[in-house]
Amino acid sequence: MTRKINWNDYRNFVEDEFRCKQTGRCEMNPEFMDRLQELRTDYGKPMIINSGFRHVTHPVEMRKARPGSHTFGRAVDVLVSHEDALDLIILARMYGFTGFGVAQKAGSTRFIHLDDMEPSATRPRPTIWSY
Repeated sequence: MTRKINWNDYRNFVEDEFRCKQTGRCEMNPEFMDRLQELRTDYGKPMIINSGFRHVTHPVEMRKARPGSHTFGRAVDVLVSHEDALDLIILARMYGFTGFGVAQKAGSTRFIHLDDMEPSATRPRPTIWSY
């Protein structure tokens, strides 16, 4: 049985940050959130969440061949750029995050995707990609 999230446990985050922009649902994984709060505490800077949970009907997920880590409540996109982006990736790896997406092109939203998915035949981990 999965533990229910007590949002009071996450002093740097609120549930609304993680809601699916398509459905309004928020089904973040508690273990992921524990890891994210530990990362945020050590990082020592604000982490603005651009995307958290995504329902499988979210337009981004509908374009994929299979549901991504956001649909499992095990991923976030954090608005961050420049040297802060690299600092966040290095620290996140130390906390057990395994997926790192880098969107840092000028003129677009700059963010880092973080997830903690387990490796599988179709999802090697750790891994890094760019958007």
